[in-house]
Amino acid sequence: MHPFWLFMLIIDLLIPIMMIGFGRIFVTRPPKKINHIYGYRTAMSMKSNETWVFAHQYFGKWWFTIGLFLLPLSVISLLFVWNSQIHTIGTVGGVICLIQLFPLVFPVFPTEKKLKQLFDQNGKRRR
Repeated sequence: MHPFWLFMLIIDLLIPIMMIGFGRIFVTRPPKKINHIYGYRTAMSMKSNETWVFAHQYFGKWWFTIGLFLLPLSVISLLFVWNSQIHTIGTVGGVICLIQLFPLVFPVFPTEKKLKQLFDQNGKRRR
């Protein structure tokens, strides 16, 4: 095993681990107050405390689940270049990292859609 392979493994596990960790935090302990510093911050999620909590829990479930899927997938993908040259390891590791950006951002779309289904433009729950 090349030390660079281990470095790329660590780099490629950062996004899934972050998604699992923050996903769990958002589901179990969403930020108590609506703020502009920390959390899932979109115009719709910040309409009311109810939208704020719902968005964090919904988004957190997505991130947690996707992170659990990405973690082993990233390790398995990098195992294919276990004894390869540094250039190959770097290229594959970089591609894995770039691919991970899509599932990192994707949950914004279903979360916003669900918010608009359940809440009106003022953040009040629809009946």
